[in-house]
Amino acid sequence: MAEPATSTGVPSPRLVPPAKAAIELCGHSPSAARLLELVRRAAHAQANVLLVSEPGADVELVAREIHKRGRAAAAAWVLVDCADPLAEQALFGAPGAVQPSDLEAIVDGSSVAAARGGTLFLRDVGELSASAQSRLARIARDREVRIDGAAVATDMRIVVAASTAVDADVRDNRLRADLYRRVAGLRIDVPPLRERAEDVPEMAARLLSDLTDDQSPPRTFTQAALALLGALAWPGNTAELRAVVERAAIACGSGAAIQIEHILPALSLERARPAFTPAGNLREARLRFERDYIAAVLQHHGWRMAEAAQTLGIQRPNLYRKARQLGIPVARLAE
Repeated sequence: MAEPATSTGVPSPRLVPPAKAAIELCGHSPSAARLLELVRRAAHAQANVLLVSEPGADVELVAREIHKRGRAAAAAWVLVDCADPLAEQALFGAPGAVQPSDLEAIVDGSSVAAARGGTLFLRDVGELSASAQSRLARIARDREVRIDGAAVATDMRIVVAASTAVDADVRDNRLRADLYRRVAGLRIDVPPLRERAEDVPEMAARLLSDLTDDQSPPRTFTQAALALLGALAWPGNTAELRAVVERAAIACGSGAAIQIEHILPALSLERARPAFTPAGNLREARLRFERDYIAAVLQHHGWRMAEAAQTLGIQRPNLYRKARQLGIPVARLAE
């Protein structure tokens, strides 16, 4: 939903109460544990935070979690999309209201003023002009602003979301080095899903639970469906996973477990369609899919047959036999 605008056309500060727990914090992998520990540390330290991630990661919910766990949890949460053409006016106030040389001066009612005592979350901060970045750096350093000539403490946390190219942005002066230093009091690199495949089934189950209202019966995945989700690379990260879960849930309908056949069409909608030439009949196509899927599950479990067989819901001897029938190298299975 679009943010409401003032009579001047400038978006009003987005004051949003903290939301549910971040999906990025689900799971028990080493990467998830490290991320959760950094979130706890940031919340308790009240430091400015730089969140670095690939596209598709839900960094806004990670930032909200830091806000919710901090001492200012009941204070304002303000979000500014710095790629918006009116972002600078939203941050500091209408142009002409303060002198451009007065770096600490802002207008009452601006986003910086609204975030006092709380959290100011900035997306795409590198899209701001150099002068706006300089003003933010000074405010972050001094932790005070001037409103109508009076010095006012900000006492706010600044959380900045940046891409994995942030170091190159600093090097190439797209992001001012002084602003980077001020907001990177604690840097948190959000791990991509391909580095935490063991967390994907739990994340998918949480996303599915979030889709279910209180009046509906709980929804589930079959073990085979969860194994498929965990075996995929997810280049679009959490955003892609969420879209696939939503489409699979719609395809499944209510009151039934989501199975592989509900997930596959959703994947085809989300991923770049590979070059494909139909070859063979339907039985041959099923065998090709079965081979690729079993190989993916084996790879997901590090080629440990007992674990893979449990995920697939078959006995270990049957998995050996199926692997030989499908041409999966038996020598690899013995490693």
